[in-house]
Amino acid sequence: MSAALDLFSIVAMVAGAFFFLAGTVGLLRFPDPLTRLHALTKADNLGLGLVVLGLLPRVDSLAGGFKLVLIWLLALLAGAAASQLIGSAAWRRGMRK
Repeated sequence: MSAALDLFSIVAMVAGAFFFLAGTVGLLRFPDPLTRLHALTKADNLGLGLVVLGLLPRVDSLAGGFKLVLIWLLALLAGAAASQLIGSAAWRRGMRK
């Protein structure tokens, strides 16, 4: 059972790292600020979710798992709020393309 959990954790965390890398590539390659923000927030939120999912079987207690999920949810909220503020500021300044 431990080997299966190890494999699951490794696969989930590698997939999360892949999505972090994809978000970074999108940030560097896309032409305008709104598509850059979209790529970064979507890929990073999914990447963090996969990393948390990979870490959950390794947690010793239920409280530790709850903390991991809470951190992920707070990161989702903070990322959405920050990207909304940055996107609306870019839109107001006319940075559409």
